[in-house]
Amino acid sequence: MKVLVSACLLGQNCKYNGTNNYNEEVIEFIRGCEVTAVCPEVLGGLYVPRKPAEIVDGVVMTEEGISVDKEFREGAALAFRQALDEKVDIAVLQSRSPSCGVNQIYDGTFRGKLIEGQGVFAEMLKAVGIKVIDAEDIRNHFAEST
Repeated sequence: MKVLVSACLLGQNCKYNGTNNYNEEVIEFIRGCEVTAVCPEVLGGLYVPRKPAEIVDGVVMTEEGISVDKEFREGAALAFRQALDEKVDIAVLQSRSPSCGVNQIYDGTFRGKLIEGQGVFAEMLKAVGIKVIDAEDIRNHFAEST
């Protein structure tokens, strides 16, 4: 099986704050699979670390009101192309991210409030029928099976 994974889940320090979201459950889930790691935000030219961003009225912005929408969308397009070129079967993506959020994203107020929705990259994958799994759903799956 070919799996695309948010690079931060594999321990790459590409999060906005310069850290990662290493996830042992994801590592276990992808064991034996052909893995492609991507960080759409870095692919779009954003630095690590960088200001946190949220989707505000459909546009990815920093709290200071600076649009990083172009970078997010360009990075998502590059990661999307990679997913298609690699013919991935599924994608395991970081929760709540304005790029990779699968089930929820932050509401754009920078107050930590979550709403239903997808990040720009997750939305692109779903639109063409690539199965997208939220990293937290894998964690919950492992918790339920123990």
